[in-house]
Amino acid sequence: MSRKIFVNLPVKNLKQSIDFFTKLGFSFNPQFTDETATCMIVSEDIFVMLLTHDKFKSFTPNPICDATKSTEVLTCLSSESREAVDEMVSKAIAAGGNTYNEPQDHGFMYAHGFQDLDGHIWELVYMESSAIQSGEHLTEQYADAQA
Repeated sequence: MSRKIFVNLPVKNLKQSIDFFTKLGFSFNPQFTDETATCMIVSEDIFVMLLTHDKFKSFTPNPICDATKSTEVLTCLSSESREAVDEMVSKAIAAGGNTYNEPQDHGFMYAHGFQDLDGHIWELVYMESSAIQSGEHLTEQYADAQA
């Protein structure tokens, strides 16, 4: 069975969030878009539902986390190259987002990220194809890189 993932994120201003992510190159499925929600297409199997706070509250009994003050989730997307990572971060900053750290170069893996308009953290990662294909010692290499 092939699975799809739908990440649900609360946003304060749906229109501003759509404009922000459009500037980053994402598109939206109009079939699942109204004044309370939109379905951002990340890939064939990955979607992000951007939901107004009122809509998001209808799915959970818990209060919404203020992502500018607390971190509930890190959303990480793979990238085709180091340059693609840097390009997406630059687009996010130009569109009103923020960066929260310096790029991280671990040799076999390169990462950087941004916070969107609501403070949600988006990690972007490029991993050398040889590291992905072999899979050998990948966990050890990552642990060494973190040390």
